[in-house]
Amino acid sequence: MTARPHLTSHRTPPRLPAARAAGRTTAAIAVTSLAVVALAACGSSSKSGGSTPAPVGGAPTTSAGGAAGATTSGGTGGGTASAPGITPTEVLIGTTQPLTGPAAPGYSKISAAMTAYFDYVNAAGGVNGRKISLKVVDDGYNPATTATATRQLVLSDKVFATVGSLGTPTQTAVLDFLKTNKVPDLFVSSGSRSWDQPQKYPTTFGWQPDYTVEGKILGSYIKKTYAGKKVCSFGQGDDFGTDGAAGVELSLGKGSLVTKQAYDPTNTNVGPQVGALKAAGCQVVVSFTVPGFTALEIGTAAQTGFMPQYVISNVGADYPTLQGFLKANTAALLEGAVSDDYVPLSNEATNPWNVLFQKVDAMYDNNAPYDGNVEYGMGLAYTFVQALQAAGPNPTRASIIAAVEKGGFTGPGLVPFRFSSTVHAGYAGVQLASIIKGVPTAMGPVYTTDDTDAAIQEYTQPAATPPASGIPG
Repeated sequence: MTARPHLTSHRTPPRLPAARAAGRTTAAIAVTSLAVVALAACGSSSKSGGSTPAPVGGAPTTSAGGAAGATTSGGTGGGTASAPGITPTEVLIGTTQPLTGPAAPGYSKISAAMTAYFDYVNAAGGVNGRKISLKVVDDGYNPATTATATRQLVLSDKVFATVGSLGTPTQTAVLDFLKTNKVPDLFVSSGSRSWDQPQKYPTTFGWQPDYTVEGKILGSYIKKTYAGKKVCSFGQGDDFGTDGAAGVELSLGKGSLVTKQAYDPTNTNVGPQVGALKAAGCQVVVSFTVPGFTALEIGTAAQTGFMPQYVISNVGADYPTLQGFLKANTAALLEGAVSDDYVPLSNEATNPWNVLFQKVDAMYDNNAPYDGNVEYGMGLAYTFVQALQAAGPNPTRASIIAAVEKGGFTGPGLVPFRFSSTVHAGYAGVQLASIIKGVPTAMGPVYTTDDTDAAIQEYTQPAATPPASGIPG
């Protein structure tokens, strides 16, 4: 893979011209309404939390052959069954995803992209003669539903592993269940540090950089670029928000955030939190938000004439996804916003990973509009294929866990994975990016660090390129 284009390190993102800045307020009224309507349509009123799970089998699932469904075609032979979900011709894995609910916009594309990449691998014979079948269950970003869905996948469907299940509050709800049943819980789609507890949860692994690593690097950028400014945070009211803010304070200093505002993903009224940010005189707001709440935050703020510098976690900054909320106002509201990435920006059309994944997208995912969510799903699936290959011709749950802990995986990441027997966290760092004239643009070096007080270092090794076949091996 060619390196991402580097701009001048730590350059200050361009500010909006006065006329465009004034236009933000006018645009924001429509934008805020669009975001609320979109979230409501996705079922954001459903409650997440401590309700009693429904009986096993009560969660909605996608069917085989659907846009996000499982591929269940048979293989051409292979080893004998060696674990639940393993047959001579198939490896059955499962995932819980927000196909509906407040996190559905954008994120509902991830499992379809995973399935598409597995279909691509299956068409070439699968892994050791076995086809990979992914069963996708919709949990609506509701932890109670996630608990039901995960029990269904493990106890009824008898999956070999869960792979890429999405969400901090949702996956937190099933950690103990998966541990008790010794199910590999691979590459959780969230950056919570909860996935990096190998002593407590030996079967669970992250994939993306954890939010503290991300926040730490974003905080370092803020410290250098916006020195003397009042910095605040706005984040989801769980590990997503708190881990991210903790990372920012590792760089800025403990207690440096003037105010830390949190939102509940079941409540689309963020007016009180935005009002508190404005009242505190926040000049830079670092946001740990899912896309719908990024749009709500920015739209609500602009509606009141509050226009700080936004620094947004990768999780909530995918430009095409935000366009779904902001529509024609996207450029006006996002110009100059800063974020980060740990895989190539999806608009880098000539990057070999994007070339590969767009080919797979066209062949097996109905040519879905290509964005960071499609890239994420395919990149995660690529990693699982490597893990399954390394687990041996007759994989067991223990052998795939050992394979991930051994590490050495490559893929679209700009930085290496941190996997080892003592670290179950995913990618080790990020590169900064900014919206410049309406285009997400990488800037500066790639950085690596950890979630403690280790130094932030530039990572200068060349990035990997995909094999000619597009399949690891």
